[in-house]
Amino acid sequence: MPGENLTRIEAQERRAIVDTQSYEIALDLTRGAEVFGSRTVVRFTANEGADTFIDLISGHVRTITLNGRDVPVSAHADSRIALTGLAAENELIVDADCSYTNTGEGLHRFVDPVDDEVYLYSQFEVPDSRRVFAVFEQPDLKATFQFTVTAPEPWQIVSNSPTPEPKKHGDGTATWTFEQTPRISSYITALVAGPYESTFSELTSASGRVIPLGVFARKSLWQHLDTDYVFDITRKGFAYFEEKFGYAYPFAKYDQLFVPEFNAGAMENAGAVTFTEAYVFRSKVTDAVKERRVVTILHELAHMWFGDLVTMKWWNDLWLNESFAEWASTIATAEATEWTEAWTTFNAMEKTWAYRQDQLPSTHPVVATINDLEDVQVNFDGITYAKGGSVLKQLAAWVGIEQFFAGVSQYFQKHEWSNTELGDLLSELEKTSGRELGTWSKKWLETAGVNTLSPEIATDAQGLITRFAIVQTAPADYPTIRPHRLGVGFYALQGDELVRVHKLELDVDGDLTEVPELRGRTQPELVLLNDEDLAYAKIRLDARSLRTAIDHLAKISDPLARSLVWGAAWDQTRDAEASATDYVALVLRNIGAETESTTVRTTLAQLQLAANSYVAPEKRDATRERVADALWELARQSAAGSDNQLQFVTAFATAASTAAQWEQVRQVRDGEVTFEGLEIDTDLSWQLLVSLAAGGVVSTADIDEALEADNTAKGGEFAAQAKAVLPNLDARKAAWASLIDNDDLPNTIVRSTAAGFTHPAGVALLGDFVQPYFEMLLPIWNSRSYQIAQYLIVGLYPAALANKALRDATRAWLAANSDAPAALRRLVHENVAGVERALAVQDRDAQQ
Repeated sequence: MPGENLTRIEAQERRAIVDTQSYEIALDLTRGAEVFGSRTVVRFTANEGADTFIDLISGHVRTITLNGRDVPVSAHADSRIALTGLAAENELIVDADCSYTNTGEGLHRFVDPVDDEVYLYSQFEVPDSRRVFAVFEQPDLKATFQFTVTAPEPWQIVSNSPTPEPKKHGDGTATWTFEQTPRISSYITALVAGPYESTFSELTSASGRVIPLGVFARKSLWQHLDTDYVFDITRKGFAYFEEKFGYAYPFAKYDQLFVPEFNAGAMENAGAVTFTEAYVFRSKVTDAVKERRVVTILHELAHMWFGDLVTMKWWNDLWLNESFAEWASTIATAEATEWTEAWTTFNAMEKTWAYRQDQLPSTHPVVATINDLEDVQVNFDGITYAKGGSVLKQLAAWVGIEQFFAGVSQYFQKHEWSNTELGDLLSELEKTSGRELGTWSKKWLETAGVNTLSPEIATDAQGLITRFAIVQTAPADYPTIRPHRLGVGFYALQGDELVRVHKLELDVDGDLTEVPELRGRTQPELVLLNDEDLAYAKIRLDARSLRTAIDHLAKISDPLARSLVWGAAWDQTRDAEASATDYVALVLRNIGAETESTTVRTTLAQLQLAANSYVAPEKRDATRERVADALWELARQSAAGSDNQLQFVTAFATAASTAAQWEQVRQVRDGEVTFEGLEIDTDLSWQLLVSLAAGGVVSTADIDEALEADNTAKGGEFAAQAKAVLPNLDARKAAWASLIDNDDLPNTIVRSTAAGFTHPAGVALLGDFVQPYFEMLLPIWNSRSYQIAQYLIVGLYPAALANKALRDATRAWLAANSDAPAALRRLVHENVAGVERALAVQDRDAQQ
């Protein structure tokens, strides 16, 4: 991606020269399927006589005018326009053609296969507003933005400001002229256009203003969108955040738009949030997905204050956006909605993600070093979101929740419409709490790595504790030992329950913390460090507790305590301190009684990884068969129509690995075997078909027949996955060629095809693609957009091989390509780290 990068130093130098005032952007969306017209008028001050540049990705620049004088179009090169001899006050006009994308970056164009309607939406974070208009593409050059859009008259046009009445031209087109926005960063500007269906409501803000609300989706999906519920969660979020933040909603309206082929869960465009259509439920989904949608709605709403009203100066403080929104959305979900176990979900999902990310070779401090745009692209990770959110939870508890919200309120009031750094937030929190936070920040935000906390227990002949201590360790590469506030829970078997009989809360610091308060107590069946999940740290179960967990985890009544035990057992397995075979046994023995949907979802994914990659190779086939058989029985035993029933059926289909199991999948799909309360709806039918394709039970013609019956965008994604998973070399070669030899597939089809290509059921075929994989890395990185390159580099890595040959080949590529772009090398390092971990866990499992 030469020419499209921007370094932090370049951004700082440009900011020292330029201060932006306003943009007027006119877009013509009536020029066909490939390009749209883009005319930008940007007004800015500058150091007189200085030179700088503005960003624009365009295949054709017609004219450039700076302060009334023509600038040669040759000034546009390498996605930049050189600006020389600046005045104190400047007006730049750029008239160009820009291109639609199908990658989910810039202005994405989608044609609905159901009715051939065209839908557009913008996605600008991190550096892609420059694909639509000329812009100083960095967050600390805020300005007002005024959009004028010409488009087909029947379309809906949505941007950051309220949608005006269009001026109709009498030729089937119309022009919408929006009011200018407040001062915001370019990456949160937005344009959504097309024949979207919509519904509207309103609420009264704490300021007394009436805030218009809108919900939008494609025509062919509209019937499946529960708009009343979306509005209900939005109102609860507004009330919660306005009260807790002590600052009224800052924008004129709030639209939420569910858009096709979206790369992320959602995007916090100011007043015009875009969401993935995965949150429009055309088929039955799990409670985990329903809850995730609630958290996502509240996450994006929190960004209206933290990120949009107040924005980081540079992307090293991206965490100030994402960690805060992650924490705020979780506490709001727990306290303002019916999803009261949101912190259990946070532990099961976000913390699992954070711990995994924090143990990769690419781990970094919460406040990361971001040298350029390529760095930040790969930094939307478990550290930035989940570890940061976990650390903020600790911080809020440490300074006091009331003091925390008071400091945040002062932060918003002091820095509204401007840009900040980490110290600006900590300064306000120090004022409201009276605590010094510099030391806390250095240990928690400015150092990388996760600590491990282990109990050391000695008992006498009667089973009374004679010594209890907590050992804290840190990885050698990141040796920071941190202070923790945590609980220690003692759990004992009482009848058919594993009940907490004692809890102690204490401060842990240093390598060893003696806990004299626990001496003289009977050692319980299970000791749980970090009970109630106050700390960010991996925890260990002692040998007795691990045995108890394997036999009795399901008997713990508290869902958060169960989640912590699930997580501890998984961490010990991943770290090769416990066998993968034992982990499989623990899951199969206890998962049937788990009540928290996200815990089930996360644990089933870990079960599949353990069976496919972590057990010793000589046990793998037998383990996979045993896991699938057990999942089938769990599905049969689940309550009719329950969330667990759906999860176990889909997990069984994914895990199927024998002819007999694929025959069971076929019988379910064809209705020969039924589960009471379970409808084989459209998406479940597709999931079963993908499983059958993995087993070679169906053909390409069968997949085409299914697509004809469900000729939708979602159907197309499932069909692409099913064709790529067919267990023959020709099918894999065709999938590979569609991704590597061509660059015309949209982002969601790329993602789905890659998922099918690397399905564990076809692991025997992946060896033929190891060499082609490494041969394609640099060409793909240099020729594709970042999002597509990442999908291919991560999605096509044959991780399911999990063998030494793949490890060695990956290490060899890294050694031979030390000068490859840092962001590319990071992705490859992360890929091989998973293989190295799998090999260590396999060795441990072989000992059992």
